[in-house]
Amino acid sequence: MKAFLILEDGTVFTGNRIGSSREVISEIVFNTSMTGYLEVLTDPSYAGQAVTMTYPLIGNYGITPDMESDRPWLDGLIVRELSRMPSNFRCQKSIQDFLLGHDIPGIAGIDTRALTKILREKGTMNGMITSNADYDLEEVLPKLKTYTTGKVVEKVTCREKYVLPGNGYKVALLDFGAKKNIAASLNRRGCEVTVYPALTPAEEILAAQPDGIMLSNGPGDPKDCGTIIEEVRKIYESDIPVFAICLGHQLMALATGGNTHRLKYGHRGGNHPVKDLKTGRVYISSQNHGYVVDTSTLDPAIAAPAFMNVNDGTNEGLKYTNKNIFTVQFHPEACPGPQDTGYLFDVFLEMMGGKKNA
Repeated sequence: MKAFLILEDGTVFTGNRIGSSREVISEIVFNTSMTGYLEVLTDPSYAGQAVTMTYPLIGNYGITPDMESDRPWLDGLIVRELSRMPSNFRCQKSIQDFLLGHDIPGIAGIDTRALTKILREKGTMNGMITSNADYDLEEVLPKLKTYTTGKVVEKVTCREKYVLPGNGYKVALLDFGAKKNIAASLNRRGCEVTVYPALTPAEEILAAQPDGIMLSNGPGDPKDCGTIIEEVRKIYESDIPVFAICLGHQLMALATGGNTHRLKYGHRGGNHPVKDLKTGRVYISSQNHGYVVDTSTLDPAIAAPAFMNVNDGTNEGLKYTNKNIFTVQFHPEACPGPQDTGYLFDVFLEMMGGKKNA
């Protein structure tokens, strides 16, 4: 069956429907990863977005046990070619069956290179995936221009707290849309990880007396998280060590008087170079974000830049002055992506006092 991708600038791509036949309006973004499409499909940070995979063939190893959450969160999938016959000893099903099972629509057979160039030149924009060949542009375009992702953190966070047992430090993880490997990276290092819903009051977390607090990644505009920002401020004012990733990094900056702004087309992929401003060393990182902290709005007495994106000079991390707090924009837990910056979890353990045995 034919399918159509309609962008808010009026551009229309014609391809073939994959997954669900449901029509969807979403923010259209692109990811440059060559592998790891399952982790992309199940990353809660993609809630409210339809993802274009720039690599031309997607699905060749099918669906494996590598999900970063219990279900896919993106609104739609856009690919050049979808593999219909996956081959891998760990393969459980095809992407087509996975998309159908979770009612996720998509489109294949379009020129994803041309689409990516449009998004790079004009910036991220909204779009519609539809199988309706009788669409009316005059009716569709106003709907696209008014679409917003809304408060998606509340949609993706866990419903109640849960614990990953460990014999080491007790870490409280605030789930704004956390990928599973964040908690797993701490758990593998012996930490007992208690995962809290995003709207948990800071008082409840602090009353549990954790050795450290982790602020996770998540979807949407950080400024839509007003209530959460107030709680993050209370966490900042405590003396507990804090490590924050992606959205958590942005929320801590907003909670301490900084500002964020939207990038033209964001950073999404497993090949983004970031520079440690203290050592000068460059690491290759996994990233997925459309907003960035504006370092010109930071009070040097509160925080200083710690990492920088080598490609465009944007901020990739902050070290907070006179506080046991550091935050990064990229994903040290990888999944998918390089593991170059996984050592930051060990830095967090050092902040909590070093290695701790049972």
